[in-house]
Amino acid sequence: MSPSKPKIWLLGFSLASFLPEVLAEYAARAEVRVINRLFDDAVSEARQLWQAGEANVFIAAGANGAFLREHLDAPVVRVSVSGFDILHALQQARRVSNRIALFGYQSVRAELEEVKALLNVEVEQGYYTAPEDAEVRVRELAGRGFRVVVGSSMVCRLAREMGMEAVFLYSPQGLRRALDDALDIARVTALEQARLAWLDAGLKALDQAVVAVDAEDRIRSLNPAGARLLGIAQEQALGRRLGDLNPALSLAGVLAGDADEGDRDRVVVLNGRAWLTNRVPIPEGDACAGAVLAAREAVAIERADRSLRTQARPRQFTARHRLEDILGGTPAMARALAAARQYAAVEATVLISGESGTGKELFAQGIHNAGRRATAPFVAINCAAVAESLLESELFGHEEGAFTGARKGGKAGLVEAAHTGTLFLDEIGDLPPALQAKLLRVLQEREVLRVGATEPTPVDVRVIAATHRDLRQALAEGRFRADLFFRLNILALSLPPLRDRPEDLPVLAEHFARAAVTRLGAADRHGELLDALLPRLTGYAWPGNIRELENLLERAAVFAAATPDGRLDDATLAAVMPELGDDSQARAAQGPLRNAGREAERDHIRRVLAECGGDRTEAARRLGISRTTLWRRLGGA
Repeated sequence: MSPSKPKIWLLGFSLASFLPEVLAEYAARAEVRVINRLFDDAVSEARQLWQAGEANVFIAAGANGAFLREHLDAPVVRVSVSGFDILHALQQARRVSNRIALFGYQSVRAELEEVKALLNVEVEQGYYTAPEDAEVRVRELAGRGFRVVVGSSMVCRLAREMGMEAVFLYSPQGLRRALDDALDIARVTALEQARLAWLDAGLKALDQAVVAVDAEDRIRSLNPAGARLLGIAQEQALGRRLGDLNPALSLAGVLAGDADEGDRDRVVVLNGRAWLTNRVPIPEGDACAGAVLAAREAVAIERADRSLRTQARPRQFTARHRLEDILGGTPAMARALAAARQYAAVEATVLISGESGTGKELFAQGIHNAGRRATAPFVAINCAAVAESLLESELFGHEEGAFTGARKGGKAGLVEAAHTGTLFLDEIGDLPPALQAKLLRVLQEREVLRVGATEPTPVDVRVIAATHRDLRQALAEGRFRADLFFRLNILALSLPPLRDRPEDLPVLAEHFARAAVTRLGAADRHGELLDALLPRLTGYAWPGNIRELENLLERAAVFAAATPDGRLDDATLAAVMPELGDDSQARAAQGPLRNAGREAERDHIRRVLAECGGDRTEAARRLGISRTTLWRRLGGA
C-alpha cells in the first residue's frame, strides 16, 4: 500500500452489488481493501494489520461492527442506516410480501412507524445480540410463515438458508458516509501513528523497561524490554490493565494521586531479581491522563557502574615498555635488540626463547610498541600459570551455556581481546596438547572458535610466544606439536642469561638499586648499597636472571634503609642474602638443560650440534644458550 494515502480496511462486507462501484470512487483518495472476516477472526486480522502499521481505520457493519468496537483497540467506523435506506429496503421487500420482518442488531428504528404508514405494509421489527441469537430468531420467523426478511448480510444469509427471501438493508450512500467518516479519522490517526512510531523507536533503543498506561491503568505503549519484564508479548499486553498482569508494578496508586506511589528509585523483587523502578504520572490539566513505569534490573545498573569505573582506569591491555628501555651493552644484547627492531617492522610471529627472568615479556612489549600495532591492545597470558581446565575458556572465550557457570551472554577470550593488536603467550611450552590445535587454527586461519560455539570469529592478531623450555626436545618427546612449532618459530629471538653478560651487571644493579631506594624514600643512598653488593654480584650464577637481581636488590634496600649510613656489613649480607655466598649456585643453574644429568646434557648438545652441521652459532640459538656457554659445557666446565 502507498504510504501517502490513508489505509482503510472493510471487514466482513458482502456488498457485491455496489461495493466495486463505491470503492472506485475513493481509489484516488485512499487505499481501501476488503477482508471477509467476522467477529473473532475479524478482530485477529485487524489487530495484526494495526500493529504492523498497515491500517489507519476499519469499517464494519451491524453486529460485526459492534463486536470490533468492543474488542479492537483501534478506530472502527460502523456503517449507519438512514430512514431512506429503510424505506428503499422495504419497497423491495413489499414486492415479495406485505408481511415483512426487519431484523437488526440491538436497535429499534423510530423511523419505522412513519415508513409503515407510508407504504401500507405490516412490518415486524426484531433484533439480536449475538450471532447464535440471530440464527434462533431467524428460524422463528421462518416458522411463523414470514416470506421475506430485511437485514444485514449475516441475517440475509440465514434467511436464504431457511427458504425465505432476503433484502440487504445497507445502501451505497451508507457506505459512502462511512468512508467519508473513515477518511477524516484516518488523517488524524496517521498523524498520531507517526508520532507514536517516533516515540516507539526511541523506547526500543532503551535497555530499561518502559510501560505507559492510560487513566484506567490500561497499557497503551511499552517497549520490548517492558514486554520481557511482564513476560508477555507486546501485542498481547496492549489494552490490558498493568495491575492485572503484575500487581507489584501496578500504577493505580499513581493514577489515584497517591504521592508515595510516585516515589522514584523503588526496588521491586520479581522472580528473585531486583528491579529499580520509577513511577511518573502524566498530567492533563488538573487531571491525571496516565502514568509511566520505568524499570531497570539492579544487576544492569551494577554492570554499568563497573563499566564506568573500568573506563576511568587506565587501559588494561597495554604495553608499558619500549626497546629503548632495555639495558645492556654486551654483544649478545646488542644482537637481540637489533633483531627485535627488525621484527617490529614486520607482522610475522615471533618465538622468544630464554631462561626464566631474562626479560622475554619486556622484549615482547618493546616489539609491540615499535610496530604498527602500538596503539592497539597488548594482551599477555602465562600458559603455565592458569589451570588447564580454565585456560581454554580464558584464551578462546565461551558461549552462553557452554558449561556450568558460563557467563550469561558468553564471554570473549583473550585472543579476541587482542584483536588488531598483539597476543603474547608466555611459557608456550606449557600449553596443553589439546589447546595447541586450537592455537594453530588461530595462526593458520586467523579465526577463533569459542567453547560451545559452532561459528568461528575472525581475528586480526600478531602472536609473540616465549618459552624457557627446549621446544625441539619437547617435539622429540611428543609433548609439542611440530606444525605449531614451525608456525611459531618464524622469527626466532634468543635472550642470553645474566651469567653470560656479566659486563651488564653494574648497569642493571645501579638501575634496580636506584629504583628500590627511591620507593623507600632514600633516593640518594643507592651508591652505598652498590658499594657493598657489587663485589658479591659478579660471582653469582643468577639462576633467576634479571628478575632475581631486581628482587635481591629490593631485599637489600629494605635492610639497608634500616641502617644509619645505608650500608650493609658482611655479616648482615651473609644473613640476608645467603645465596650470594653459595658457589654451588653457579653450578646448579645451567639454563634450559639444568634438569638433565651432566653427561645427558653433553649428549644432547652434541646431537643438536650435529643437526646444525657443526654450526655452533645455530646450535647455541636452538639450545637457548650463548656460544661461550656451549663451548664451556662441551668442555666439561
